[in-house]
Amino acid sequence: MVWVLIVLLWLERNQVSPLHPICDLRVLDHFVREARDSEVIMRGCRGGCGVMQSYLVPLTRVDFAVWEHIDVQEQAAEVQSGLFLLIQALNTAKKAVSNVPLSITLENNISNIHSLNQILQSLHLQQTLPEDSAQGDSWTQRVSTLPDVLQVQSSFLRGKVRLLLSVAPTCQRPNS
Repeated sequence: MVWVLIVLLWLERNQVSPLHPICDLRVLDHFVREARDSEVIMRGCRGGCGVMQSYLVPLTRVDFAVWEHIDVQEQAAEVQSGLFLLIQALNTAKKAVSNVPLSITLENNISNIHSLNQILQSLHLQQTLPEDSAQGDSWTQRVSTLPDVLQVQSSFLRGKVRLLLSVAPTCQRPNS
């Protein structure tokens, strides 16, 4: 206990700030790998894999010229809305799946997205509640299969979520 206090005092005095674990993109990489693995599992599923239906999911396409000029809070709102849509789609799919291992896989993906939401909260980005009018939004698309939902999840995490985490003010290192 005393050593912790000494280290904290030393860090404060020397203005050395430890890395924020919430900014470590390896956590995101883990979630991306799990989403890709889930997609592979789903594409190989032969029974109890759910039914085709319409799922509302976020667009994954990023126009970098536009994205880099959008305020970080607006980027965060788009990412949070996208994560909300993915949770809804995965929950809907999970209800239609009778294959127990696949259901567990979907639950794991849902849990990972909840973890990403907690990471975003810890970055002190504004929390936004998705609007009911998201269906007509230019940030969404419809897909008809669970493998497509999982592919969107993977792409969304590799794209917009990664971009947001890389520019979040909390994750920026001060110039030395």
